[in-house]
Amino acid sequence: MTKTLSPALEISGLIKDVGPLPALDGRMKRIVSNISLKAHFGAVTALLGANGAGKTTTIECAQGLQTRTGGSISLLGHDPQNADAGLRSRVGVMLQDGGLPPAARPVALLRHVASLYANPLGVDALVERLGIGEFSDTNIRRLSGGQKQRVALAASLLGNPEVLFLDEPSAGLDPQSRLMVFELIRELRDSGKAIVLTTHLLDDAQRLADYVYIVDKGESVAQGTVPELLEQSTAALNRRVMTFEAAPRLDLSPLARTGLSCTETRPGSYALSGKLEPADLGRFGGWCAEHAIMPTSVHLASQSLEDVFLAISRGEQAANTEATTKPEALGIS
Repeated sequence: MTKTLSPALEISGLIKDVGPLPALDGRMKRIVSNISLKAHFGAVTALLGANGAGKTTTIECAQGLQTRTGGSISLLGHDPQNADAGLRSRVGVMLQDGGLPPAARPVALLRHVASLYANPLGVDALVERLGIGEFSDTNIRRLSGGQKQRVALAASLLGNPEVLFLDEPSAGLDPQSRLMVFELIRELRDSGKAIVLTTHLLDDAQRLADYVYIVDKGESVAQGTVPELLEQSTAALNRRVMTFEAAPRLDLSPLARTGLSCTETRPGSYALSGKLEPADLGRFGGWCAEHAIMPTSVHLASQSLEDVFLAISRGEQAANTEATTKPEALGIS
């Protein structure tokens, strides 16, 4: 990862109000109340949260597309709210809804966008890389959602930006296109670009992100690398899950103890979950040997990023204390 003295993007205490709204008796509605993050060059920074958590609003404020109510934002050392053409030329933006003119044809549109930059990337190379030539003669309004995403991604890259914002970049993509886009994002990261993406898809964050910020109800509630979040959450919850497949309706009572639940989740599928210890694995092996049970599969896992996200968003991570939903309780700052 490229070492730099200052981040490409720094957001501190972002606040965004909308309104006044009739449903709130004319009062303002706060959709982002306290989001802070940093995005560095040579890294993919993911803003992870459920739909409506404030992710898109946050990056639109970071791009200067929305006016913030409070807090500070520094994008390449400048306030994006006052961005000039010079700053905008250094930033690429892929909006969630594409923002593409529906009557245009993909390649013609990309050539037009490229003409707006002094030193654009080659249109033909991007068209080939993203498979846009397959539908180059089709109006954008007639493209599938995944095809529109590929065109929007190409348009965001034409200016060879230093910072790239991707809002739900894999939305609507088929599996093959998704792998293509993921590979390109990794290459862009490795070339030293700062990439900021928003997603509600946990697999995207787990596979792409170098650093993750989890957002819930307009606030930053946890942050860290994916391994850090998984390790710290597993330690906080002190919970692991072991699953195995075997014959149905087995007697699991010899495996049960306080703090460990043993269930048959469906016929022939079993889960041991809770504070698993080495002795539990020994007891499991002994139980299999004593009853001549040969599992067809055994899998032991700690928390997944999905577990971390759901625990935070549902408020379940704090079984013993509310503080474990906060970044400091995860051992990160």
